[in-house]
This record gives sequence, structure tokens and C-alpha cells, in this order.
Amino acid sequence: MIEEGQPAPNFTLLDQNGEALTLLKLQGQPVVLYFYPKDDTPGCTTEACAFRDALVDYEAAGARVVGVSPDDVKSHGKFAAKHGLAFTLLADTETKVCSDYGVWKEKTMYGRTYMGVERATFVIDGSGIVRKAFAKVKVNGHSDAVLDAIKAL
Repeated sequence: MIEEGQPAPNFTLLDQNGEALTLLKLQGQPVVLYFYPKDDTPGCTTEACAFRDALVDYEAAGARVVGVSPDDVKSHGKFAAKHGLAFTLLADTETKVCSDYGVWKEKTMYGRTYMGVERATFVIDGSGIVRKAFAKVKVNGHSDAVLDAIKAL
């Protein structure tokens, strides 16, 4: 997994509207880059809605919230519309960005082993350096902890 103090790997992915977003173009402002397993599942919905509910606080701190999962553009569009998510969701359908950040991992559930996203969040400063990395994220209270990290920049 990408560690604190390292440059955030650049990427370009499509958002929920089918528009390309390049991380490098967001430099100059802090970015909350959070990786989650799947649109519209219980934990991922709770996490997304927590970021949604605190979005005004993130924006007041000058930060941009960006979610990434292997779901496609259409799935992201439905997820964002259903839950009123006013921040960017990026489609990493080939899991390249998830791999680059070290969150595409072997997982086990109900005795079955498979590859999937390990929930993680990276706080990236305005110069593109990862200042805080949250691994194996537990959803409850996570948005508050991330906001505290943004305010500490």
C-alpha cells in the first residue's frame, strides 16, 4: 500500500458522468481519495453517505472528495443519483489504480478466496504527497477521522 510521505500515483479515470479526471490536475488542493469495494452495498453506502453528509466541511477545508471502485460509470451514476452523492466517483474497471495504490488484495469470505478492494483512504496534500493513509478502514467514524487529517494539513 502507498505509504505516508510518498507521492500519490497519478491516474486518469472516468467519473460517474463519463468525464475523465486526472489526479495531477487536482494539485493545489487537498484530495481525499477513498477506495471502496462496491457501489450500493451496505458498508460502501454508509461510507459514501458519511462523506456526503460532511461534504460542506470538506469543501470549507478546501478539500476534494473522490471515491474509487471497480464498478463502471453506469453503476457509479446510479449510486450517486440514488444517494445524492455530490462528489466524484471514479470507475477503475481494470483495477489498475487500485493495484497502484496497493488496495487490490486477496480476500476471503465464507471460505472463498477472491481478489477485491480493501477499503482504504488516502489524504493527499496540494503538492501531491500522501500525508495520511488509512488502511483496512472501518466505516463508522471514518469520515470524521479523515476530516481531522485534512484540517491538520
